[in-house]
Amino acid sequence: MLVLIYSLMKKEISNWLDELKKIVGEKSFFTRQEQMLDYSHDEFPGTEIAQLPLAVVKPVNTRQVSDILKWANKSKIPVTPRGGGTGLCGGCIPAPGGIVLSLEEMNRILEIDRQNRMAVVEAGVRLRDFYEAVEKENLFFPPHPGDESAAIGGVIATNAGGARAVKYGVVRNFVKGIEVVLPDGEIVQLGGKLLKNSSGYSLLHLMTGSEGTLGIVTKAILNLLPPPQAQLTLIAPFENLENAVGVVPALGKAGILPMAVEFIEVETIKVAEDFLNKKWPCREGRAHLMIILDGSGEDEVLAAAGRIDALCREFGARQVFVADTPKKQKEVLEIRSKIYETIKKYVVEILDIVLPPAEIPAHVERVRQLSREYGMWLPTFGHAADGNVHTLPLRAHYIDGRWQEIPDSEWKAIYPRVRQALHDDAASRGGLVSGEHGIGLLKKEYLEDAVGRNVVDKMRLIKKAFDPNHILNPGKIF
Repeated sequence: MLVLIYSLMKKEISNWLDELKKIVGEKSFFTRQEQMLDYSHDEFPGTEIAQLPLAVVKPVNTRQVSDILKWANKSKIPVTPRGGGTGLCGGCIPAPGGIVLSLEEMNRILEIDRQNRMAVVEAGVRLRDFYEAVEKENLFFPPHPGDESAAIGGVIATNAGGARAVKYGVVRNFVKGIEVVLPDGEIVQLGGKLLKNSSGYSLLHLMTGSEGTLGIVTKAILNLLPPPQAQLTLIAPFENLENAVGVVPALGKAGILPMAVEFIEVETIKVAEDFLNKKWPCREGRAHLMIILDGSGEDEVLAAAGRIDALCREFGARQVFVADTPKKQKEVLEIRSKIYETIKKYVVEILDIVLPPAEIPAHVERVRQLSREYGMWLPTFGHAADGNVHTLPLRAHYIDGRWQEIPDSEWKAIYPRVRQALHDDAASRGGLVSGEHGIGLLKKEYLEDAVGRNVVDKMRLIKKAFDPNHILNPGKIF
């Protein structure tokens, strides 16, 4: 009897997949395991959440996306949309028994409208290609999430931030319109080439950051700005991380608004230097601030740099180093942006806690206490001025240029307590679970404690209204 049931199920699945193949064509349809491995995971360092889909489809236009969702809604097959796969919390991991809808073939930059300073792009456009096209038109797209291989649709789905958020805001601030396909296959247009919009409920903002659970973004209209005329990067070394992040509230009080303020520990910088064979501008102290200034001209930027130098010295910085050429700035940024890559092999998880910026020093002190208490290296860095703190619990220590691993049985016993304590501390300071990565699969357990059960219940009602059959990226967020 079981064999007969299995045979019937297998035949039914085969029929479903044949229908799906007809929508996108043979070349855009994959079912072999070796073809689907790259679509079974994102950039989360662990392998335990990976899941092979039934199939991967790569539509080339919005009509195909619509037809796929009509098919899935009728067949009750889960669909997981995927952009660049650069997420860090399992947001594009396929649901069991479902398919992956990859938007990588929808990668055209359709228009760069200089008159309105707007770009119209498909969801699969990679950030690196978008930046290049925008810069050729002497325009500027400020949001800069860490990985430039991320796709526009993905950064909209997670409302990505990045280092520049303190001055320019997150992706949501620049998304002015989207074309989105709803779970039943309906295609809707939200917003447009508009800087203001108070026309009813903002479904545009609801979709932005919804992690592909309410609809699939297929096109976007993005606001662009004139480029800054001058830029300068400062490195300020401090004896401890607490003094370094203590500068951040002082910058706000002084009315100084940098493009970015990053904090990094020297111990972490050393690992990146060794990995990349590059040198950070200075070796002093135990923690550094990287402050990026931009403005309308050199005089404005240099004046702000002078005021920042004085503030940093008040907090114990001996000297502030200046990366004043594009080459120096690029090298500093490369070392900072590659920190995660250099230690990824030993990272258990990259946390994404966000706090009121003035609470960072006290939270970082709690991180230090937990590191000492549990003997676990917890390198912590992040976007200091917007309160987004990334702690990376490691299953190893880096001592005298060599990695020393912690036995699995030890760190697996420790880590759940460390993780819970970090989120508890953030909640006690008015913080939340995620500033830019999203909730995905991995942070669901903290969402209700962070925002309240009644708020999560309202989120569930929204999900049900858009997706009553629960076929679009199920299992994410809650």
